Amino acid sequence: MTEQYADIDGIKICYEILGNEDAYPVFLIHGFGVKKEIWMAQVNELAKYFKVIRFDNRGAGKSDRPDGFSPIETYADDVKKIMNVLKIEKAHIIGWSLGGMIVQNFVLKYPEYVNKVILIATNHGFPNEQGPEIYKKMRLKELELLKEDPMKAFQEVARANFYAKFRKEMEADPKKKFFDIWSAEDFINMSTIDPPRAQDIENFGEALKTHNTFDRLKQIKNETLLIAFSHDRLTPKLSMAEMQEQISNSKLIVIEKAGHFAPMTRAPEVNNAILEFLEIPKELLAEPII
Repeated sequence: MTEQYADIDGIKICYEILGNEDAYPVFLIHGFGVKKEIWMAQVNELAKYFKVIRFDNRGAGKSDRPDGFSPIETYADDVKKIMNVLKIEKAHIIGWSLGGMIVQNFVLKYPEYVNKVILIATNHGFPNEQGPEIYKKMRLKELELLKEDPMKAFQEVARANFYAKFRKEMEADPKKKFFDIWSAEDFINMSTIDPPRAQDIENFGEALKTHNTFDRLKQIKNETLLIAFSHDRLTPKLSMAEMQEQISNSKLIVIEKAGHFAPMTRAPEVNNAILEFLEIPKELLAEPII
């Protein structure tokens, strides 16, 4: 399906729907400094079984870019309003990194709109403002490099987000297709289209400072899957283990030899974990490629 726009209180949100329109809906919510296309390694597998909705958060991709920052709850409200526009009363909801923070706030505020919850490489908040500031500085540096040399910008992203062995493979052959889906060259090209502005990065950084769900996680009763990665430097598995202890109806999976961008680099394992949790029979799942 082609991209469409939802008017959310005067903010245009770009979204697209993939898969069977009549199937059960699944929402994909992306993270900091990226856009809906970051789910490139998940959408086709999910679309075999579900109606998949992915969208650019306000301040990202082709959605409007307000100059002022919005608290994390506003991003959660955006999800609810997109559901209203699409006349969806209930859905599975999946969030990665900042997207997982948005999902936490969404399910806490609108539990009746959520069936199953999947939180990927995320956290429950920050002990102080240092964490969000680190995110901001890292993304702002990447943005400056992107203007000068997209390859250098990618190398900066790779150091922080990809497992070392995988990173070396990408750098050795930027054209190599992983899982017949994407290459480092594809990732670089994606990054040069509708990149964030410095103001957008600042706004997302300020939004992070408003995220703190730890004391409320016990309120989440929806069945929840948490997917963590062994070598994730941005959202360590310890934080996700702390979350799993608070969410009663939840389980935690840790994928080894994987960094923050493991939904791309370990796509078969991540996709199988998602699909199995969403009750797709095991015999239909792809064989993991190690």
